[in-house]
Amino acid sequence: MAEEELPGVLILDIGGTHGVLEDLAALLKKNFHLITMKEFLENKKEMSKRIQSVFVFECRPTIDQELLESLPNLKVIGNSGVGVDHLDLKMISNFGVKVTNTPHAVADPTADIGMALMLASARRLVEGNVL
Repeated sequence: MAEEELPGVLILDIGGTHGVLEDLAALLKKNFHLITMKEFLENKKEMSKRIQSVFVFECRPTIDQELLESLPNLKVIGNSGVGVDHLDLKMISNFGVKVTNTPHAVADPTADIGMALMLASARRLVEGNVL
């Protein structure tokens, strides 16, 4: 499928301090035409028609009423984290837009880190490593 035929997904940016990780952007590009917030703001009239999804990475871009009103073909907001407290779900649903998240994506790694920290603390591993 040509890039022009792929559904558009709005992201803040690729890389940098707050952008989508480059590896993740490469995965998204397989199924979406990536549109950065900068590209969107530079050409709202054309880009707003193409965007069917917004990918929220580290709570960015901010989803507010102004953004939702400017995206007439928006169908889904994909949140890359567990929590959705930064999203006004009631307002978003009033626009007929669905919200997704990844509730179990980091459960195992979080448990692994927690166990590692408890074991390191109980066995004084950090102190032993310094000697």
